[in-house]
Amino acid sequence: MGDRLQKQRFEIKYRVNEYKVQEIRHFVSQYLTLDPFGATQADLSYSVHSLYVDSATMKTFHDTINGNRNRYKLRLRYYENGADQPVYFEIKRRFDKVIAKKRAKVYRHVVADLLSGQMPTMDHLVEQTPEQLEALDHFCYLVNQIQARPKIHVAYRREAYELKGSNAVRVTMDREVTSESVTGFHLRTQMREPVSVFGDGVILELKFTNRYPIWLQELTQLFHLRQESAAKYVDGVVRIGPRRLMTA
Repeated sequence: MGDRLQKQRFEIKYRVNEYKVQEIRHFVSQYLTLDPFGATQADLSYSVHSLYVDSATMKTFHDTINGNRNRYKLRLRYYENGADQPVYFEIKRRFDKVIAKKRAKVYRHVVADLLSGQMPTMDHLVEQTPEQLEALDHFCYLVNQIQARPKIHVAYRREAYELKGSNAVRVTMDREVTSESVTGFHLRTQMREPVSVFGDGVILELKFTNRYPIWLQELTQLFHLRQESAAKYVDGVVRIGPRRLMTA
């Protein structure tokens, strides 16, 4: 998949019912185009998998629950099985209302070594650039700082729309969000004990890098959307049970 990362953005989330999605899709398609990869799928969606790592005390989870204004999450994102498929090491940091991301595209066979403390080098990277190395180095620094280990695997189906030729605006609809507790560096797409996080609800996210587009405001008014919290990692942990994960 191509990298359309929005490095810094505003992000607004809503929980919507499936019956509203068809109308929302029609409205959004007047301004944005369907994600190229999703366009090849029968249901217009693709699978997303994230392995979240956290400290023994669940620091990043509690930072979010406590509403700390400057906080971060650490995750490994992947889309498919296979030893030749890359893994994205991601830092998702919040500064007040702004979301900032760093991401490094890493070879799958070195994941366990990096999470076990090996020093990052260019050889670990699929795209060998100083920016990617800096992102990977920062990720590994934070992992070592809090002694983070795998906690949960989150999976869902994503339908995504974007501004043609730009990543300034992106709208996503996430369905079938599930999570499970994990204890190792396994990057599999199958879940052994999946737990539904949001039931049949669809998580609608509006993401933009500059000013809030007028048509997005029209969208929220037309469909009577009410902003709600929908943090996949945090809600996944709550569904599984934080105490169970603190001892893992």
